[in-house]
Amino acid sequence: MTALPADLHLPAVTDVNAVDWASISSPAFVLDESRLRRNLSLIDYVQKQSGAQIIVAFKGFSMWSAFPILREYGITGATASSLNETILAKEEMQGEVHVYAPAYSDEDFPKILELADHLVFNSFGQWQRFRPQVQAARAAGRQLHVGIRINPEYAEVETDLYNPAGPFSRLGVTRREFREDLLDGIDGLHFHTLCEKDSDTLERTLEVVERNFGEYLGRMQWVNFGGGHLMTREGYDLARLIRVVRAFREKWGVHVILEPGSAFGWQTGWLVSSVLDVVHNVKDAVLLDVSVSAHMPDVLEMPYRPRILGAGDPPSDDHREAVDTPPGSHYLIGGTTCLAGDVVGEYVFDHPLNIGDRVVFDDMIHYTMVKTTFFNGVKHPDIGILRLDGTYERVKTFGYEEFKAKLS
Repeated sequence: MTALPADLHLPAVTDVNAVDWASISSPAFVLDESRLRRNLSLIDYVQKQSGAQIIVAFKGFSMWSAFPILREYGITGATASSLNETILAKEEMQGEVHVYAPAYSDEDFPKILELADHLVFNSFGQWQRFRPQVQAARAAGRQLHVGIRINPEYAEVETDLYNPAGPFSRLGVTRREFREDLLDGIDGLHFHTLCEKDSDTLERTLEVVERNFGEYLGRMQWVNFGGGHLMTREGYDLARLIRVVRAFREKWGVHVILEPGSAFGWQTGWLVSSVLDVVHNVKDAVLLDVSVSAHMPDVLEMPYRPRILGAGDPPSDDHREAVDTPPGSHYLIGGTTCLAGDVVGEYVFDHPLNIGDRVVFDDMIHYTMVKTTFFNGVKHPDIGILRLDGTYERVKTFGYEEFKAKLS
């Protein structure tokens, strides 16, 4: 485990055992303000010590009711990947608007151009297509930074679905396809190849970026390192991150931007659910008022196994007889949609579950609310904040109108 710097003082967080889960309406995504502030204290420290600008990536965390708290810690911007996220950044983040999308449409681009401060193109083809509009905006006095996303063709991401630099990736320009003759008007480069990685991966990635694109780095004003820097995870090597960013800035004379999403929402809250039924069909199965498919899609996509407070892993078949579990405490946990595979997995609780009991999933703020759906019309979880004084504030509830609004 990497020790935190001696001069980094993080605030205390809410004792999870002291939360009255039964008092929170179910289902609900619950952001813990104390844990968010802890992450922001750490992010602010990295920003100040490294000299990098850290902005929040909406694709991982866009809970706009929490944006006033982010601004308290020097988070001055956000990165958007669509027109809707761009508008949200302008209206609610109230800072610099950075935009990158794999492709811009003729319909959306004029509005995006109007709102953006930093604009990154995924290809030189897109840059050529929209350059006249960018040039016109600059001629009219707009201070607009424009970049190209590069693909260093190096990544250490285990899951292909989340690997931006995998074989035949459509994301970014490879060295082979790079167009030096089209750099007029480009003042920055952007890459994104990390996914919840430590700073040693970033250091190795930068070595490849410098090897493949070093001849252009000195001509740039800024370089965006993208996201995937999980600096708020316990054990993350902060000292290395700060050293690596400083060295890159000094070597190339550029402004460095980091745009993590997970780092902001990492371990900052929960998804509170309730038991609707317990059925017995060889294995005891619990049906919750949440859906894995609709509310926790990464459990199926990544895939990964979320932690449930007060529950543990079941014993393996080889050790099942040697483990003393309370009667009726081993359950298959599933959601309430009609999808047969809407199942989290098997868990062992320290007591039997009954209808109405709360089941609380841990670490359910980043990459959850941003990916939820209204599949099957199941009740959508509320969004709430557990405040520093222990009070719970419900900031959003969903009903039939939100479900209907997605349809026609």
